[in-house]
Amino acid sequence: MGKNLEKDLDLKDSERRETVYLKCENCGANLIFDPATQELKCMHCGGIKSFEKSNAVSEIYIEEGFNQIENWDRNSKHYKCENCGAVVSLAENDAATFCPYCHTSHIVKYEDLDGLKPNAVYPYKIVKEDAVLKAKKWAKKRFFAPKSFKKNINIDNIHGIYEPAFTFDSNTFSTYEGKLGTKHTRVVGSGKNRRIETYITWKRISGTYDMMCDDVFINATSDYEEKVFNKIMGYNYENIKTYSTNYLTGFMAKRHEKSIQNAWQEAKDKMDRSIEKGILSQYTYDIVSYLNVSTIHNNVTYKYVLLPVYQLNYKFKKKRFSVYVNGETGKVAGKTPTSPLKVALTILFGVAVVVGLALLFLNS
Repeated sequence: MGKNLEKDLDLKDSERRETVYLKCENCGANLIFDPATQELKCMHCGGIKSFEKSNAVSEIYIEEGFNQIENWDRNSKHYKCENCGAVVSLAENDAATFCPYCHTSHIVKYEDLDGLKPNAVYPYKIVKEDAVLKAKKWAKKRFFAPKSFKKNINIDNIHGIYEPAFTFDSNTFSTYEGKLGTKHTRVVGSGKNRRIETYITWKRISGTYDMMCDDVFINATSDYEEKVFNKIMGYNYENIKTYSTNYLTGFMAKRHEKSIQNAWQEAKDKMDRSIEKGILSQYTYDIVSYLNVSTIHNNVTYKYVLLPVYQLNYKFKKKRFSVYVNGETGKVAGKTPTSPLKVALTILFGVAVVVGLALLFLNS
């Protein structure tokens, strides 16, 4: 099947994409990254193979990212499985995938990736079985979710996917000026006209403010909403590692869809909010009339990091719902469908309670 597919596709050299796959030296079976041991593990004999790891993740000056030529060709590419010979498609934004015929894990070689390349990764710490348990515990608290949804949370439907993100560091220097108000009360009038009146005193503020903005995370894919991304965020920096394809074996990975220019703009917006909050924290006030801030960014650096996420996709009445589990900390977030039957029964129960209490009151 693989040979026929290769002939049909008539792959050009420019369309081929070389991948890495790892085999067990003892039995020849596939090796995958094992979150429990943080090593490569044989799927067949259970053998463990260690590999070199490093916590020395380098910050990259943002000018280097701006100057890299990025290829935004959205067409699919193809690669040939070196294990069974099949030629399979690789989505343009996929950085790791499986051969659908022999299930060998293939990882696109670092030098073959288009555009910016990851330089850091947070390895999976939670095994898939534990991710399923955490997702089930989360789903149990969703009373209105249908039973069919909860039943679909199983090990066959949850997949580990490394999600791309950028982190930015910046030494900021800001000048600001604004107007703040403080509320006061006073007693005015006399007799029947005696009353409490609220008034505001205003003061103008100005000055300079320094802030080091460290590791501002920006989601680099459109796979999930920003608020969901923020809910599962919270990775332990001591666990970050320099990028290695070994961490991707047995998992899938996405590449960044968002350009570094757009990601940096989002990061600056986040930094602006933090700077404004920091400036205002120096003062006592009740109302902000206005606050004008001008910020200079110095020594801006970034990391392109892959984040471990377990993902469950579920369809209910032709709508897609997704649940995400942080592959390092176990935080869970997502959306669930609503069971119309459960909602109707809850409303009927509520009406019955109200009617019952009303009858009890009338007969008392």
